[in-house]
Amino acid sequence: MLYSLFSRVFTQESKAKEKKEDEKSEKTEKTEESNKIATSTLDAEEAQRDWGYDLYPERRGDKYQPSMGGMLWFGDKNSSIDKLKCEQNVYSCAKNSPLIKLMMGALKSSGCEIDLRRHISCEYCDPSVTGGYDPLLNQVVICQNVAKELGIVQGVLAHEMVHMFDYCRHKLDFKNLKHLACTEIRAANLTNCSFMSAFVQGDASPFNIKQAHQNCVRTKAIASVKAVRNVTDEQAAEAVDSVFEKCYNDLEPIGRRMRRNSYDMHRAYYEGHRYGYS
Repeated sequence: MLYSLFSRVFTQESKAKEKKEDEKSEKTEKTEESNKIATSTLDAEEAQRDWGYDLYPERRGDKYQPSMGGMLWFGDKNSSIDKLKCEQNVYSCAKNSPLIKLMMGALKSSGCEIDLRRHISCEYCDPSVTGGYDPLLNQVVICQNVAKELGIVQGVLAHEMVHMFDYCRHKLDFKNLKHLACTEIRAANLTNCSFMSAFVQGDASPFNIKQAHQNCVRTKAIASVKAVRNVTDEQAAEAVDSVFEKCYNDLEPIGRRMRRNSYDMHRAYYEGHRYGYS
């Protein structure tokens, strides 16, 4: 009887001990799993944040190394001359381009005045891009090895200043895919998609002239989202389509869509003071 009682007590204690050890083991496994998930999430966020910086090696502190082909065909070997020419073009646009003066006035009126030496940077980039906007440093990057003509520099400045304006005025979150899609729609809509550019990229024909501009904007916005975020075609298209109508109809601060070989830039500049962009 006494043996049976001790045996029962010992068995109950053993089971309680085993249960406690199992719970402890399960808790440890859950903690390890949570840590793995957290680490994985942080790694993904880190990768996503740095995505696109491969296009701008100097943004990562790397020194640009021109290829042999680049030195032979594009003159990439003389970086100091390229930088000087780029900076001259930026200064010329700031002083003479109605569109760039309008954007600078709009940024100033929004509390984000541009200092050319601080907010515009001429750098070597991957040949697939002509420029970019870095929200971490609030800088527009002009790719001095690609954007070598005054007209191209003007286009890059106008496009990237739309991003700067959105970041300044609307506190845009570039980690949010829909926010990124919206500013890319606006930049393409306001500064890039003339009928000729839409025709060249296959978004326009004599049979769809009405939709040519919208199709061009959508195509460029999707390509831009993919260039700076590690997403699929479907994810980029879904983000763009989800905000397209609202962002396409937002024409601030320019007030109109730029047409090639027109006086739209001058009209927009002279109208700017009416809306406080001076």
